[in-house]
Amino acid sequence: MSPFRIEHDAFGPVEIPTDRYWGAQTQRALTVFDIGTERFPACLIHAFGLQKMAAAAANLQCGELEPRIAAAIVDAAAEVHAGMFDDHFPLTIWQTGSGTQTNMNANEVIANRANERLGEPLGTRQPVHPNDHVNRSQSSNDSFPTVMHLSAVLELRGRLLPTLAQLRDALRARATDFADILKLGRTHLMDAVPTTLGRSFDSFAVQIDHGIARIEGTLPRLLTLPQGGTAAGTGLNAPAGFAQAFSAELGRLTGHAFRPNPCQVEGMAAHDALLELSGMLNVIAASFIKIANDLRWMSSGPNCGIGELIMPEDGLTSSIMPGKRNPTIAEVMIQTGMQVAGNHVAATMAGASGNFELNVAKPVLIYNVLQSIRLLSDSARVMAERVIPGLEPDLPRLARQLDSPLLAATALNPVLGYDQAARIVRHAMAHGVSPRDAAVQLGVLAAEEYDRLVDLQRMARGYGGSERH
Repeated sequence: MSPFRIEHDAFGPVEIPTDRYWGAQTQRALTVFDIGTERFPACLIHAFGLQKMAAAAANLQCGELEPRIAAAIVDAAAEVHAGMFDDHFPLTIWQTGSGTQTNMNANEVIANRANERLGEPLGTRQPVHPNDHVNRSQSSNDSFPTVMHLSAVLELRGRLLPTLAQLRDALRARATDFADILKLGRTHLMDAVPTTLGRSFDSFAVQIDHGIARIEGTLPRLLTLPQGGTAAGTGLNAPAGFAQAFSAELGRLTGHAFRPNPCQVEGMAAHDALLELSGMLNVIAASFIKIANDLRWMSSGPNCGIGELIMPEDGLTSSIMPGKRNPTIAEVMIQTGMQVAGNHVAATMAGASGNFELNVAKPVLIYNVLQSIRLLSDSARVMAERVIPGLEPDLPRLARQLDSPLLAATALNPVLGYDQAARIVRHAMAHGVSPRDAAVQLGVLAAEEYDRLVDLQRMARGYGGSERH
């Protein structure tokens, strides 16, 4: 038996491996676009299955497909959605800017599988044809961006938003645990006034909560689909009511409130909704880097660093220094944040690459957006599960760092004035004494009066720590 079968398209015969469900256009594209190894994540391929299911159902409703053909397409597309044909999508993202080849790949796989289910061999293109039936009432111009929106929404709601909530809740729990633990604040990497460890973790939690709100704010525009616009937004070859029927069916399949874009040209010529999402992912990446870096610094040591926190064991160590413990997960979180920031640059350029009625950088745009979603999701989950719950404060070290902190003299400003308080700090630094001793040596305050005015607990809670006379 030959390892190849022959399929025909508008350009003639093509040899295709016998066991592959793709068709002639995909096989040709493999030769034409021999560039790179980056492939779409499985979630986009699975979203194509949903898109073709909804399109077939809408075509049936609009009288464009007979029930037997529509049912065969729906059943085959459902298998694509379920991940049964992931190995039959071999193309890289480096293809026509409209994503035409991956759309055709989906059409061919679904047509071949539908025909097989109807008792026909692969490659027959009948009774189900990849263009005439699977792609009916559609164009790559509207199908691919619809899948871009669909895959992004599914990944956001199914992956990123739950893991961000998990990380936020873990940080909030530690903020509560650490609410009464004093620590030295730092600004410009220098000692500042006392604060609490709980306040630091509350700040982290608020950053993540804002990130969740930012993502949720993009969803109304991501739920708006260009399907039905076909070529150049004209709706050519799509029956009346197709866009509405498609969105309703996709909503039924996914549980998400998709709706047609009232300006379908905008949904194909520009991808501002996805670029907006990429921008929000970029903000979250910056938050991740800030949080991870703070945790690294706060746990640095154990002898020569800040050492306020003790990182949980991760079981890893240095290749040369036995027993050395490193903040590995925090470093990974920082690196994923860097990658997301880089992805946003690529997404920005791709989003700006709309020419007249079509954006021609769709594959690279959605590839970067989906990778960013996955990286942020995984980082949030690992941090929430393996780091945040196991962090412990080094209480003796925190106490030593708070032993007569220089900037506690800030609490004297309302009583003595800024210049006199600054004089106490300068004297303490110059003579290596505490600000309390400096105040006494300068004859500014008695020791008992200093103790009454400078209360670290009150300072950390924002009450100023001083009283006016």
